[in-house]
Amino acid sequence: MADSPATRELRTLPVPGGPAVAEIFPALEEMLTDRGPALLPVPADDPARTRILVDSQRPGEPIDDRVALVVSTSGSTGTPKGAMLSAEALAASAAATDTVLGGPGRWLLALPAHHIAGLQVILRSLRAGHEPVVVDVTHGFDPETLPTAVDAWRAGTGAGSGRAADRAYTSLVPGQLAKVLDEGSPAAVDALAALDAVLLGGAAAAPELLARAADAGVRVVRTYGMSETAGGCVYDGAPLPGVRVEVDDDEGRVWLAGPQLAEGYRNAPDHPAFARAGWFRTDDAGQIGPDGRLRVLGRLDEALSVGGLTLLPQTVEDALRRHPAVVDVVVVGIPDARLGTRPVAAVTLRATATADELRRHVTGVLG
Repeated sequence: MADSPATRELRTLPVPGGPAVAEIFPALEEMLTDRGPALLPVPADDPARTRILVDSQRPGEPIDDRVALVVSTSGSTGTPKGAMLSAEALAASAAATDTVLGGPGRWLLALPAHHIAGLQVILRSLRAGHEPVVVDVTHGFDPETLPTAVDAWRAGTGAGSGRAADRAYTSLVPGQLAKVLDEGSPAAVDALAALDAVLLGGAAAAPELLARAADAGVRVVRTYGMSETAGGCVYDGAPLPGVRVEVDDDEGRVWLAGPQLAEGYRNAPDHPAFARAGWFRTDDAGQIGPDGRLRVLGRLDEALSVGGLTLLPQTVEDALRRHPAVVDVVVVGIPDARLGTRPVAAVTLRATATADELRRHVTGVLG
């Protein structure tokens, strides 16, 4: 990141769960105008996580004047990195999303609001002039809360909503979508289908799940992105307006660029992920098809060396998810005297399928 003044203060923003999350909306609205301090969202109900974020991101100290929001990365190991996002990057992300989805609207918040996906639900809605409808997930996601939430959108009710919005959206993870389709009442499924789009991200979605959602009339938009790109920046494999995607020839690594990109990391200013000016180096492997759409194959840092060949566990997982008997799967590597590492799959089934049948299926899909 180029040198620039560091006179803005970084402050923590405790994010409560449930309906109380509305308490942070005024601070986020001010942040969108690029006024006030830069904000570091922390989970109000998780003191241990808050302490880790405070120790690593140093609120109370000056930060680059361009930075409006510092969002922790989703890495599960080590010290979280703080992606520094400007108000301009957040606005560019929201505007591009509106363009692709068909226009601004009111959003239903059903994700934790201290992570980028939940934060973007709030920010997109506020930018459109509407406070989001809050779906309380404090004790887990309940599909039966959706009809009431959709009714609130239609009526324009909710604190500070002011007026009804013509369009409505939400963001979910695949597990939430599966729960609606598997356990939700017809009213819950209909409520989800009433939305103009359901952004789906955070994990790979099985083709069978996407097909079931389509059959139920739910418009799913698969998203790819991360904290460093202000959330999703590739929708259904296509880059959002202004976003550029490259895949290098050596290892198939995905690179991302565009106005939504973070300024760097708060606690790792010289990190190599931002060493190439204007680009972010992901840890994902991908392919770009003839139609220009990106297919993410898996994480390079999870690759297995099997008999001298590199295997991405996600490619096997994706193949297994295409089998009609498979609900979900995870592939890990175990030590093997001959191969070095042997891939092993733990599979959840909805119907009987033998190991040999699943092996033949994977071979048929992957070749």
